[in-house]
Amino acid sequence: MKIIFMGTPEYAKVILQKMIDTKWIEVVAVYTQPDKPVGRNKIMTPPQVKTLASANFIDVFQPQRLREKEVVEELLKIECDYIVVAAYGQILPRAILDHAPCINLHASILPQYRGASPIQQTLLSGDKKTGVAAMLMQEGLDTGDILKIQTVDVCDDVMVEELFQILTDIAANLTINVLENFSSFVPTIQDESKATHCTKISKAEGEIIFDDAVKIYNKYRAFTPWPGVYLPSGLKLKNIKLENKSSSNTMGEILKIDVDSIVVGCKEGSLRIFSVQAPSKNEIDILSYVNGKRLKVEDTLS
Repeated sequence: MKIIFMGTPEYAKVILQKMIDTKWIEVVAVYTQPDKPVGRNKIMTPPQVKTLASANFIDVFQPQRLREKEVVEELLKIECDYIVVAAYGQILPRAILDHAPCINLHASILPQYRGASPIQQTLLSGDKKTGVAAMLMQEGLDTGDILKIQTVDVCDDVMVEELFQILTDIAANLTINVLENFSSFVPTIQDESKATHCTKISKAEGEIIFDDAVKIYNKYRAFTPWPGVYLPSGLKLKNIKLENKSSSNTMGEILKIDVDSIVVGCKEGSLRIFSVQAPSKNEIDILSYVNGKRLKVEDTLS
């Protein structure tokens, strides 16, 4: 079975590796995003997918725009049975969609959370269940008919990086299952009335005030390590736990100081904070911070 693969980040790399390791699959070409400057020195760095493909002597293509006529014509010359897409970052034009069945692996229970940040959105919403959807791609954004969905329970304290890895492993196994049993699936049309969308995460979304402890904790789970959660003053809450969901408190009031943490009140609920990071400073334990600021119980953390 010949496959053209399209993808860019770690999520895609793991799926590509799974296909490379499957003897009856031949990955004949890989499409990924162009190399990008990374770090303070702006060193041009290839996507992880490119590095893996090159190490396995697979042809790699990195068009700036997949829709350009020359790019499409080049792809259409590549013989394949399926095109597998995982977090590629570009919309496929109709000519490519018609070249072979295009299967996308999206990290949500579609039609929920179409778009760029489904894993973060799952945590922001406090969902108890998520999954990976394998769908036949259409020209719309994550609107294709569903082939199969693999679901998984979401623990109350799971962080985004752990959930990302769980869903990545599910997606890799689901890819092989769908390719192996493609002819047996009956595609199911998505219910448009239940569709929701999510966009790329911005740094500004990490700012919080002490209004709702559950909402803040879900942001912390979704936004660690980036963009993190931080107060308007710029103080980052680096290590926190949900202490209470429903108590009523003065926003930001220090309710308790323990040997390794403090409890801070929210308008609804409270949070236990273990460490923080002030702007342009290193992360420190919260006791060092409150002692340095000479804060005590009933003072406000800001």
